[in-house]
Amino acid sequence: MINCIIIEDQPPAQRVLKKYITDIGYLELKATFADALLAINFLKKEPIDLIFLDIHLPKISGIEFLKVLKNKPNVILTTAFSDYALESYEYDVVDYLLKPFSFERFVQAVSKVPSKIKEGISTQISIEENQFPDMIFIKSGYEHIKIEVAAIRFIQSDADYTEIITSARKYVSQEPLRYWEEYLDSKKFVRIHKSYILNISKIQKIIGNQVQFEGNINLPIGRAYKEGFMKLVLK
Repeated sequence: MINCIIIEDQPPAQRVLKKYITDIGYLELKATFADALLAINFLKKEPIDLIFLDIHLPKISGIEFLKVLKNKPNVILTTAFSDYALESYEYDVVDYLLKPFSFERFVQAVSKVPSKIKEGISTQISIEENQFPDMIFIKSGYEHIKIEVAAIRFIQSDADYTEIITSARKYVSQEPLRYWEEYLDSKKFVRIHKSYILNISKIQKIIGNQVQFEGNINLPIGRAYKEGFMKLVLK
């Protein structure tokens, strides 16, 4: 079992996390805290593998908690705000869940917990690890827009955000490119450049150091990525 705690001050969010933890089967909830300071004392006494941590908390924020916590367990951040996504990865968190998140997205996050913790867990976790989302939700203002993963042509990094390109339109996400590289199926979506991840099924042809899509859209293949990309495509 993976021993975990919840640090979340909102009762509805606590209930969702408790339900998901129960449903997933291989997580054991040891305690729930509405205050990060109270959790620090608990962590000094109890061995914990994983923390579900909200960012907006009373007294100190989840980010401040990460800064002061020494020898921290694995952390999955949960928040209704995407503004902290880039900063959170500086603290080596396992994943960043944007509320409201589905059970499938929750499972995807938990499956990223390092394998050394998951040794001895039932085969259920191996099944879950091979599951990847069929759709994603992109936050736009007060809306979350659904995108079919199979419709994505490529994802482009642009300064502090990413652009998700489909045949129909372009969507802007505040998640960094590294997030999408970890979240999407690496057998279908591959990094070809420091600024691009592409859907292999959408490629029309490869010309030298460029990949061509329908509509004569060409993307560059970075030298550091070419060997791995060509092995995957030609396998």
